[in-house]
Amino acid sequence: MLVYAVGGEHHYKRTCLEVLDHVSTNRVQATTTPEAIQEFAHVHARRRPRHDAMTLANRFAQLLGPLRCSEEEHLSDGLEFWTRYESLGAFDAVLAAVALDSKYATLVSADKAFSQIPGLHHVLPDDDGIADLVGAR
Repeated sequence: MLVYAVGGEHHYKRTCLEVLDHVSTNRVQATTTPEAIQEFAHVHARRRPRHDAMTLANRFAQLLGPLRCSEEEHLSDGLEFWTRYESLGAFDAVLAAVALDSKYATLVSADKAFSQIPGLHHVLPDDDGIADLVGAR
């Protein structure tokens, strides 16, 4: 979601920016993991200067802090998800395990593979997903 918010034109760009606006104005509480911020910096720096990626990564970390650290059990659970759901990458599987361990967590991601995981509330960063996130539906 962070990549879409500050990247080039994409059909999720507007709604991802909207989510961040909701977070910055305290209409939605949100966090992520340090690993997700690290992944954002890595992907963003592929097309832009590292300094820009670092600046944005630090801003996102501040906006979404305190960050939720993954623990050993998240890795174990995530690897179980990874082996069970072929379309889910290992990084995303561990992120899902962290989200499942967070009370009332909703995972906002364009990756539809998250929707396979039982008990995980996943929304796409589109108009319907944002309405779900802010309780407008």
